[in-house]
Amino acid sequence: MGNLEGKIAVVTGASRGIGKGIALALGEQGATVYVSGRTTGDGERTIDTTARQVTEAGGEGRAIQCDHGDDNQIKALFEQIGGAVDHIDILVNNVYKIPNPPAWGGGYWDHPIQVWDDQVGIGLRAHYVASWHAAQLMFASAGAAMLNVSSPGGQSYHFSSSYGAGKAGLDRLTKDMAVELEPKGIPAVVLYPGSVSTEFIQDAAQEQGMDLSQSQTPLLVGRAAAALLASDNLMARSGSIQWVEDLVEEFDLYDENGSRPTQRYAQRQS
Repeated sequence: MGNLEGKIAVVTGASRGIGKGIALALGEQGATVYVSGRTTGDGERTIDTTARQVTEAGGEGRAIQCDHGDDNQIKALFEQIGGAVDHIDILVNNVYKIPNPPAWGGGYWDHPIQVWDDQVGIGLRAHYVASWHAAQLMFASAGAAMLNVSSPGGQSYHFSSSYGAGKAGLDRLTKDMAVELEPKGIPAVVLYPGSVSTEFIQDAAQEQGMDLSQSQTPLLVGRAAAALLASDNLMARSGSIQWVEDLVEEFDLYDENGSRPTQRYAQRQS
């Protein structure tokens, strides 16, 4: 496994959860990481705190506030990045909005229509908009790569029909982007985490007494993403779905607790 020292990365939705885990892992590999999100300040779940922790991990963290539900703010994000650097080596499309209240269970008719905009508008459309604005900066890189964070919900039922539509759409979007990016020499891959103990899930676990001992930590997911992005011949995997548990075994990875959780999110489908 190589390292990412000197690489310039962008991770969207990195104030907490998987995005934060990926940003920290890229920092461990020495990358300069731009982290975006809505929440700023010195709190536990903010982009400023993530950026500081990226720097503490060995990289260089840079926070830029952005509401990824607003096209103009996404445009401004990449304009600001482009004003500071002349290329992007790594784009991680991760941002996602959990509906409030969460759309877990029931029928689609039980959920407000806004749930679609939360899960597909932020979880799919915003990735397309970010990729569009990042394209020219990625073309200026000597070896750019795109990683889109999806879910096994793209293959089987999880949470709600709108969730599945967003994830399946992202999987297809990535596969087709890989076709269009191939002449540019840029791989695009999908990352499938398992059951992850994000802050949101930890909060729910405390209320419901859930056992998270076999869940992946956000940092383990991040280390899997970083190892994948630093691997040789990433182009050979372009357009594919990469499962975190497979990457953990392939690259011999462990989380911050020295553990390698084994719980799988869903039965795989061909």
